[in-house]
Amino acid sequence: MKKKWSLLLMAGLAALVLAACGQKQAETKTPDTLTVGLEGTYAPYSYRQNGKLTGFEVDLAKETAKRMGLKKTKFVTTGWDSLIAGLNSNNYDVVFNNMAENPDRQKKFRFATPYVYSKSIVITKKDGDIKSAKDLKGKKVAEGTGTDNWNNAKKLGANPITSPDFQTSMDMIDQGRVAGAVNSREAFEYWKKSHSNTDLTYFEIPTSEVKASKIAPMMNKKNAKLQAKMDKAIQSERKDGTLKRLSMKYFGTNITDK
Repeated sequence: MKKKWSLLLMAGLAALVLAACGQKQAETKTPDTLTVGLEGTYAPYSYRQNGKLTGFEVDLAKETAKRMGLKKTKFVTTGWDSLIAGLNSNNYDVVFNNMAENPDRQKKFRFATPYVYSKSIVITKKDGDIKSAKDLKGKKVAEGTGTDNWNNAKKLGANPITSPDFQTSMDMIDQGRVAGAVNSREAFEYWKKSHSNTDLTYFEIPTSEVKASKIAPMMNKKNAKLQAKMDKAIQSERKDGTLKRLSMKYFGTNITDK
């Protein structure tokens, strides 16, 4: 009888251990690892330097994973068009890719605490005829399909034309294929550092016409526990100045405050 009770106790303990492991595995795709989806071609958010993936969101994701108690950060790079599909297919736990919260995405996905508040601009030629957001009406602009920039361009009455990445958008304006692009001020300022002879310029879109975008980590609806840990990690990074430090390092200005 004593032996029988011992076997039952051991079986019970084993079940508890398995259940605990199952809960841990459910929080991330791989135990002890935060798997992050991003483009890797959108400097200075994420890009390659001497073949190595770097950038604001790369450093931020690593620090966030560390504060969540995870040992590793794994990055999966893919094109913008495949980024959201990859999240649906569970190819990664979270997307760190200058992802703006909007009502449509909020219905389908879960967002952690925002880490950037990004103002929208119109990029165009210096001698072009676009001088205000109102001038965009009916004009072709280069945007990534499904991006918030695409939605904002349509809201302003423009006609978005698909562009796979930021550099291509700038080339399309240079070549006269489009009149401009709605994008983030930070991305253009960074790009301009390595294109000092460009005749492209920009003006800010008033927040009364397009509100500053809340940029946040995006994950599947089922990942409530993961979001709770990520919220706590990012809030601690904001509190101790880590967010501001990373912003100054990559953008030369603080874009993490409202």
